[in-house]
Parts: sequence; C-alpha cells; structure tokens
Amino acid sequence: MHVLIVLAHPAADSLTHAVAAQVGEGARAAGHSVELADLAAEGFDPRYGQADHDAYRGRAPLPADVLAEQARIERADAVVLVYPVYWWSMPALLKGWIDRTFANGWAYATQDGRVTGRLQRLRVHLLGLGGADERTYLKHAYDVAMKTQIDHGIFDYCGACVAGSTFRFDTEDRDATAHLAAAFELGRGVFVEGAHCAAA
Repeated sequence: MHVLIVLAHPAADSLTHAVAAQVGEGARAAGHSVELADLAAEGFDPRYGQADHDAYRGRAPLPADVLAEQARIERADAVVLVYPVYWWSMPALLKGWIDRTFANGWAYATQDGRVTGRLQRLRVHLLGLGGADERTYLKHAYDVAMKTQIDHGIFDYCGACVAGSTFRFDTEDRDATAHLAAAFELGRGVFVEGAHCAAA
C-alpha cells in the first residue's frame, strides 16, 4: 500500500518534520511505500487565485500545480497530514493546499443541491502538534472544534474515511521521544487503525 505524508512547516529541523519522518519510517517498517509532500520546501502556493476560481466555475481547467497534487493523492491509499496547531487550526499553507487541491468535480460533486463525496476510497490520518497541554484543549473544547472543522467539514464532506485524528500535546517540551514514538506507531498502523474504514 502507498502512503502520502503531507506536512506544513517552514523549518526543516522542526518537530513537525521529525514526526512526519517517523510516520514514514513506521509505514515502511510495515511494508508500505511512502511519499512525502513537504509543502513549504516545495514552494507550494496556497493562495486560491483567479485561476482556481475560474476552474471552480467551470470556465477553465485546473492549474497544473493542483493537478500534480491531485495525482499524488490518487497514487495514495492513505494520506497522513502532519501539522503544528496554529490558532486552533492548521497552518494557512496546509489549509490553502486543501482549498486548491480538493476541488469541485474532483474531491466532491454537486448536483441538484446535493453533495456527493468522491474520495470514498481514501483513508486519512490527521496528526496535529499542539504546544498547549491537553487540559487547555478539553477546557475550551478546541479539540472538538478542530475535529468538526477539519475531520467532518473537509474530509467527511469529500467522502474520505478519517481513520485517525490525533493531537499530541505539550510539544514545546525539549524531550520529543514520546511524540516520535507515537508517530512511528501511527505509521506502522496506518492501515490497521480505523477499522470502520472500508478496505482500501
């Protein structure tokens, strides 16, 4: 099986990069192939511009960079998003990747006022790295709000199966051992967790 790991962080020496690498190592240890989409390093443009809008309206084809990202997803049996939590959401770079890539007619279709998700075959794992502690998330229901926005509002809408949605808390600690170990296990079990997902 093939896993696409998408990460959004500008610093190559960040915990986000280290965690994404460990997810990949875990997936390889389980016998899967891995592709890494490092959006910052690759210079992906997250801005939803006129060309994207014209494609949405059916007046023009999708931009070439969007087609390339869609092809990456189409090659994958599972997608793992690894990202730091910024202002109780994902970074703008990753959100822009979704805004542009999960396009009308590809990720979902609308007809007669009804929406049909087109990514039913896709298994998704979300791994958010938060600097705050778990108590803060629970006290203010940030975890619930983020899952509503991201898990349901994006991936359920597109018909994809969210096989795992995880937060790692207190990531500002100097010792990242537990976070890296958890990332490796996520990668190793990327096709095991979330038994409610249909077989890919």
